[in-house]
Amino acid sequence: MARQESSVQNAPSPELVTLYLQEELQQQIPLLPAAAGAQEIYRYGAFIGAEILCHRSLPRAMDFARDLIQRQYSCHRSIASGTVILADQLGQAKGRFTRTWHAPRGGIWGCLIHADTLLPKSRQIVPLAAGVAACQAVRMLLGDRAVLRWVNDVLVGGQKVAGFLVESYTEPIYGEDFTLVGFGINVNNSCFPKDIAAQAVSLSACLGETVSLTDFCARFLAKLAWNFGLIYHEEARYLRGDGYSGESGEHLVLASWRGLSDTIGRHILYGFDVITAPQYRGRALGIDGDGGLQIRLEDGFEKTEYSGEIRYLEAAGS
Repeated sequence: MARQESSVQNAPSPELVTLYLQEELQQQIPLLPAAAGAQEIYRYGAFIGAEILCHRSLPRAMDFARDLIQRQYSCHRSIASGTVILADQLGQAKGRFTRTWHAPRGGIWGCLIHADTLLPKSRQIVPLAAGVAACQAVRMLLGDRAVLRWVNDVLVGGQKVAGFLVESYTEPIYGEDFTLVGFGINVNNSCFPKDIAAQAVSLSACLGETVSLTDFCARFLAKLAWNFGLIYHEEARYLRGDGYSGESGEHLVLASWRGLSDTIGRHILYGFDVITAPQYRGRALGIDGDGGLQIRLEDGFEKTEYSGEIRYLEAAGS
C-alpha cells in the first residue's frame, strides 16, 4: 500500500517495486544454481516496499521512522516490516555523527524499517547489502562507472552519489528490535554546498539529463528487496548446514559487493570518524566472511575493522 501527501515528487508504488523485483528474478534465474533458489530469494525479499509512505517534506526520515514505530506500538499495533518512508526533501538530514546531509528536492531521501529477525552474523551484512543495491541501480544508468567504497558509499569518478546510515532501534513498550536503513541518493539535485561540492555528484549531472525519480526509486527498492532476500536465503542455508551459495562458499551479498567495489588494494585512511579523528593509514587487503575490512597497516600489522569508515589516499589506478 502506498500512502502519500498531495503534490509529492517521488512516489513509487509497491506494485511498481514488485514489477521490477519480478524482472530481477527473471534476470537472476539463469545465474543461480537452481531456479528454486531464485524463487526463494524473491519470496524472502518481497516484503521490502510493501508499504511506502511518501511525503513532501520531513525534518529527518529516521526520526520519523522511530516516532511511527512508537505511535503504532502505543496503540497496540505492530508496524509492517519493510515499510519505506520517502520525502522529497529533508530539513534536518544527518549522516554519520553530527554531519549534515544536503537533502533538497530532486534526490531520493528516506528510510527502510526492518523488523530485525536476523542472526547477528546476518545482520552485519545489511549495511553492505544496502550499498550493493544502490550501486546496482546506479549501474543500470551509468554502467561500471559506479563503484562501492567500503562500507556502502556509491562513487562515480571518485565523487559520492549515494550513502547510507544503518542504525538499530528497540521500541520501548514491547522491546521489539528494528534495523533502520537511512538512504540518500543524489539524482537530480546538482547544486551542493561549498564544503561538499568537490566530493558529491548527481546522476543527472553524470548523464547530462534528468532522471525519473519515481522510476529510479522503484528500481532501487527492488534491488534492495533482492539483496535482503539474499541475506535471508543465505542465512537459511547456513542454518541448514549447507554453506553459502557463492563460489567457494562465499555469501552471495559479499560476492556482489566484491564485484562492485574498488576498495580492495587501495591505500586508505581509516577512522571510526575518519573526517575529524582519522586513526591510521594502511592498505585494504579484502573483506572477511562477515564484511569486515582487512587492512595491512604501514608497519605491516594486519587487522580487521567491522565499523568505521575510510577515505582513499590516491586516485583509482595510481
